[in-house]
Amino acid sequence: MDERNRLWQPLRLRQLVSSTFIAQPTNGVDGPVSADLDLTAAEQAQRAGDYGRALALYLEAAMTSEHPPADLCLKIARCHDRLESPDEAFTWLARIVDASDGFRHWSAGASLLARLVAKSRPSTGKQCRVAVTGSYTVDQFAAMLPLAALSLGIDLELHSGLYGQYQQDLIDPGSALYSVNPDLIVVAVHEGAAELPRYSDTPDATIAAETSRWVALWDTVSRHSDASLVQHNFALRPESEFGHLSRGLAGSRFSMLQTLNRALSESATQNVNIVDCARLAAHYGTARWFDDRYWVRSKQAVALEALPLLARHTAAVIAARLGLIRKCLVLDLDNTLWGGVIGEDGLDGIQLGSDGIGEAFVAFQEAVLALKDRGVLLAVASKNNEADVREVFERHPAMRIKLEDISAFAVNWEDKPANLRAIARTLGIGLDALVLADDNPAERQIVRRLVPEVDVLTLPVEPAEYRRALSDYLGFEPAAITSEDRQRTAQYRARRAAAEMASSATDMASFYRDMRMTASTAPFDDLHMPRIGQLTGKTNQFNLTTRRFTAADLRAFSESEKHITRYLRLSDRLADHGLVALTIAEIVGDRLDINSFLMSCRVIGRTVEDHLLSHLCRDADRVGCKTIHGTYIPTHKNAIVSSLYERFGFIQIDETDDGITRWQYDLSVRGPIVSEYIEEVGEHDSD
Repeated sequence: MDERNRLWQPLRLRQLVSSTFIAQPTNGVDGPVSADLDLTAAEQAQRAGDYGRALALYLEAAMTSEHPPADLCLKIARCHDRLESPDEAFTWLARIVDASDGFRHWSAGASLLARLVAKSRPSTGKQCRVAVTGSYTVDQFAAMLPLAALSLGIDLELHSGLYGQYQQDLIDPGSALYSVNPDLIVVAVHEGAAELPRYSDTPDATIAAETSRWVALWDTVSRHSDASLVQHNFALRPESEFGHLSRGLAGSRFSMLQTLNRALSESATQNVNIVDCARLAAHYGTARWFDDRYWVRSKQAVALEALPLLARHTAAVIAARLGLIRKCLVLDLDNTLWGGVIGEDGLDGIQLGSDGIGEAFVAFQEAVLALKDRGVLLAVASKNNEADVREVFERHPAMRIKLEDISAFAVNWEDKPANLRAIARTLGIGLDALVLADDNPAERQIVRRLVPEVDVLTLPVEPAEYRRALSDYLGFEPAAITSEDRQRTAQYRARRAAAEMASSATDMASFYRDMRMTASTAPFDDLHMPRIGQLTGKTNQFNLTTRRFTAADLRAFSESEKHITRYLRLSDRLADHGLVALTIAEIVGDRLDINSFLMSCRVIGRTVEDHLLSHLCRDADRVGCKTIHGTYIPTHKNAIVSSLYERFGFIQIDETDDGITRWQYDLSVRGPIVSEYIEEVGEHDSD
């Protein structure tokens, strides 16, 4: 066998094994079923420099487990590195995050990742420059952050500050932190950074002063940079001078730290997100979180063993800020929402209720409903008889989730990947917005292989642990909660009903009239700024430029005399959809230049764009602009709007080599754009 074929053999083997193998149940996340897995031959080949053979043997071993152990993931990544297949190496490094919480594995993975990115960046993933500054030695934490981010699809370029320099870094506009022009700044502080006494006779004033100090630092950052902030709050040490009285003494440091954490969360602006280290430390165990041996030796405030947990949660908050959050939880039914198989056990035979194992399924359903109330969509994908399933939802007295809670219902005998694709189409969202919860390891593995965009929640063998597994999953971490989020299920159900109406309507004009749509438009204001920031941060499909803005940017646009801002709220006879679209335009001489024009995907095809453009025409006339200019910047997700300006009569005036097009609409020639099907209610002008 020649050298070229020898190197490609493991890749062919992987393709063959991947296409035929279905994982069997494992005995836990950290290892395969067999504890006697012999990797001696693979390790010998690796030591001998025969990385192709070593890789083939390692991949074969990995196929024996739903979650290959972290050591094996690391070995495979190293072989891919030696064989100069960096994308595969990045993929296997990312798997370490789900395979282990151990510092040793994460440290080794982070070191290899640093070496890999020095040669080439991941070919996929959202890029983000992050600067970490702190009150303690943050090097170990900062090193692990890119690994945690990689598992969430983020290519994180990192700058790490010096020990204890967070105030100097944030205050000095010439600091090294600002010199890297970060997209996001992580402020990693420990309990000792809170300037609170051991006891205060005036705790309210003491806490207010310390809160003001942190808010002033945040404001300083907004003056020096466009970066967003991720702020760690204060974990509480296990020691307490006042014993069990500490929590009840408002002036104790323990009690003041709790109140300070709450005050910081309440004071956080749209540009600041808090990582709740107090909750993480309590979950991990504060006595283990605070290991003073590390502080004495290296001013490391968080125990090394706790750093993977802290990095994982910090990365999740960063992902939420970048709009990389999952939108929909897709639920299997048998042995997932209830115990047993409805088609075999019948309504009276399934396990669901307040006794025995049925209580665990009720608890899981209630945890699912808590996500739904927060704005996560729910869907069902199950191989079952639909009539049997509906009977459970409608008649079982212990069923907490009802049919009206479900936004998409795929109960049939199709395979899981097909039903997941159908659910995504029904809801008008991408496969990368879905998370599957399924008790069957074989089904989970099929989904991972055939629709890798879908994230898969690994449910434990024991149903009593389902609720914890869902709580520990970080893909639904929100950047903010708005009224639109809480109403999302009703809005998507209305969207599905509208789609059904459209399919039965004789023509679209009659459908639009039957919907009785109304809109209210107004300039940006403080009340709606959280939702405006959310839309600009995560809208990808109906977004002409996909430009992202900080809270300070949006407020500057709203206050500028040279800019016109508009948001649009939409209602129809089925639902109040909330704030779903916006425009930002700049007055440049006698033209109005559209900076941003975007709309939520859930109201695409409802003529909302007509209504917003009609307002822009009126705004242009009001401020003396004769033409409206628009830009289309193509991405891999916004092709749906590539011809929007042309559809409304704009004339293309420029195109760059990378496909960016410029368009012009002449009001004097074409007249204002008209919105035929949406009635305006409660409009407010910009002046």
